[in-house]
Amino acid sequence: MSLLLRTEEDYENLLGQWSDLEASLGVILAHPSSAQEFEARLYQYGRWMQDLVAHDANLALYLLFQLAVQSPVGYSASHALACAVLCHLIGPKFALNTHECNSLELAALTMNVAMTEMQDQLATQLDKPNREQQAAIHSHAALGAALLQELGIHNSLWMRTVELHHQDIDPATPLAELTPPHRLAHILQVVDRYAAMISPRQSREGRSAAESAQSLLGHSASAPNPVGQALVALVGNYPPGTYVQLEDDKVAVVLRPDAQLGQPDVAIVLNSRGDVLRPPTLHRTSMGSPRIKTALSASKIQERLNHHLILQLGLSAAPASLWSPG
Repeated sequence: MSLLLRTEEDYENLLGQWSDLEASLGVILAHPSSAQEFEARLYQYGRWMQDLVAHDANLALYLLFQLAVQSPVGYSASHALACAVLCHLIGPKFALNTHECNSLELAALTMNVAMTEMQDQLATQLDKPNREQQAAIHSHAALGAALLQELGIHNSLWMRTVELHHQDIDPATPLAELTPPHRLAHILQVVDRYAAMISPRQSREGRSAAESAQSLLGHSASAPNPVGQALVALVGNYPPGTYVQLEDDKVAVVLRPDAQLGQPDVAIVLNSRGDVLRPPTLHRTSMGSPRIKTALSASKIQERLNHHLILQLGLSAAPASLWSPG
């Protein structure tokens, strides 16, 4: 990562590449029927995403969460891109072949193609979904698969995964015993819910990602969820680039996944009065207090932070291998 982020300009350029990808995806998701060569462009965006992740997985996650706050592009596109990255990272953990991995990532990019505008609206409204919105949510998976077929998609596994990604699957059934479409749909369903939980939204207060993850991902011994376990092992309870409040009310940015769940290395960026710390300071929550008190929505952070310095702080304090999980 040091070669990628020698200067602040390097950080801005790399963030710009992610922003360009998200913007391109946002256009095609918002107007799928008028997009030329829809299938070819989605494959192009999938390869673009894979190339960016190949540089550094944790850096990719960090930039994605920062982009979700800064980008004028709607929530639907940023959420789809985050899900595709997570699917790309955990797919190999389940021995998926190349076709299955690509189909899973493409399904993540397009799973909500039938309700893009409404998903953007839902991300900002304070009220619960009304009856019309609930009906659209209920039907969007089947409608999305049908729309993909109308758009000329030839990959049946991609379309079938979109169609099934909200179908309930018995968590006790081993993934290996599921058909490929059901297996990919279950992985996508868990990733979708997890990404929605940890993604910043203007309409949602910050909440404890650790507590939510335990209830959402099936951490009980009687019903472990292998997909949830793989996600938590990959990104931790507090993903890189997300914000947390410490026990002493200071605010920090998570630098990398935590080896001990709930105890990541963080960069303290605001003091207890809310003033920006220049420069930010490294704190290993696994070494002692202050520990993390709660997750914070990024919308709560109004100050402009120097993320290049934050990332350099994390890099200087840890072996490079910690930034790029195998």
